[in-house]
Amino acid sequence: MEFQLLGPFVVLHRGRPVLAGLRRQERCLLAVLALEAGRTVPTGRLIDLLWNGEAPAGARSTVHTYIGRLRAALGPDGVQLETRHDGYLLSPDDHEFDVRAFEDAVREAPSAVDDEERVLRYDRALALWRGEPLADVADEALRDRIGRPLAALRLSAAEERARLLLSLGRHERVAAELPPLAEEHPERERLVADSMVALHRSGRSADALGLYRATRGALRSVFDAEPGRDLRSLYDRVRRDDPALRRPAPPTYAVRVRGEWLPWNTSGDPALEFCNTYAGWGGERRPGSEWLRGYRTLAVWAGHLDLLDDRTVSRLLRRAEERPEEASVVLAGAREFRGALYGCLTEERGRGDGGAFARVAEVVQEAMRRAVFVRGEDGLGRWSPDPASGPRLPLYAVAQRAADLLADPRRLTVRVCPGEDCGWLFLDAGGRRRWCSMGVCGRAGAGAEDEEDEDAAGRRIPS
Repeated sequence: MEFQLLGPFVVLHRGRPVLAGLRRQERCLLAVLALEAGRTVPTGRLIDLLWNGEAPAGARSTVHTYIGRLRAALGPDGVQLETRHDGYLLSPDDHEFDVRAFEDAVREAPSAVDDEERVLRYDRALALWRGEPLADVADEALRDRIGRPLAALRLSAAEERARLLLSLGRHERVAAELPPLAEEHPERERLVADSMVALHRSGRSADALGLYRATRGALRSVFDAEPGRDLRSLYDRVRRDDPALRRPAPPTYAVRVRGEWLPWNTSGDPALEFCNTYAGWGGERRPGSEWLRGYRTLAVWAGHLDLLDDRTVSRLLRRAEERPEEASVVLAGAREFRGALYGCLTEERGRGDGGAFARVAEVVQEAMRRAVFVRGEDGLGRWSPDPASGPRLPLYAVAQRAADLLADPRRLTVRVCPGEDCGWLFLDAGGRRRWCSMGVCGRAGAGAEDEEDEDAAGRRIPS
């Protein structure tokens, strides 16, 4: 049996709703017991909750009648409502409760191995939230009494997730998702602050300032209060476009292009450049280990590698500002493609995922279906992403270059840097290189001092 409480109350048995025919108060009673599954709820508390402190004379008998009707309706589907002393208990058995899954995911998120996994766990938890808990069976007063801890946990999870996403440079995703929740809860100034930072870094400073003014107005009218000192200071910094607020700390081994940090070009092929720093510095995460920080970075990178022209990049950046949700979806797809491509290029060496080629091919085929054949400035014809592809243009452009590499004998010369904290990919047509060209990895290897390696004849060669 599946109990869904984070939104309208639903109980499913093998996908089939089972609450039809039950009265609203009976469903409300079941929802309260489901929230406390595995724990006895005293009859007095059930009476207090169901009638909000104004119980009729026969309330205890009525609760007993409700329990009987619930047992008759749900008992055949395996739901056990046990009488325990002066109360009742819903046995959890093998049933599923979205509340329990939500609480477990939020509690376990901080223990994940890295920030990426922490974000995924918060994503899974918050995705369970379908709306106001018990929206269809409890009035506002009851929802506030029994749902307040869940609502607070949800807001805390949203705040922590936003902090992680901002630290990973994914401000566009925060700007697309968080402001509505901040407007709904002006008293949560951390939500408001993170929303303002994300909007500002996404080029939407006017929206950030507007959110502050709306928050100040709500605090004055509802709570008779003013924004805190930190939020007021943030407002001033956004208003004067404080450079320290707009730009995260500079990453390592990067160049600045159109205000975005991009990794050094080291591999000799755009498809490999796309993979590098995804795998790079695979041990302890260092600044710059994640360069694909937002859709803006993706578009600027594609222009920097000459996969798209400057006018197209500018057009994509404007569209991303206008439709941030659309840009966030493309960014997520680009990251997934990058992971599959790295696995595809390393799987023969036992480091990748055997199914990676199929996932790469799926995106490549999608890109080729949207490709046009054009003549370049050199007079030669070539396949190019259709400009009508919209925000997916950067992804399609790199997918085409990945296809070129995978269909070329150069594919067999791709090497993986063995540096303990590296793993970057590079081409080695001469069969003489071992390390990538970052100039730091070889120092960590035995016999690889001064950034040199040996060829087959034992000669020292630059790496």
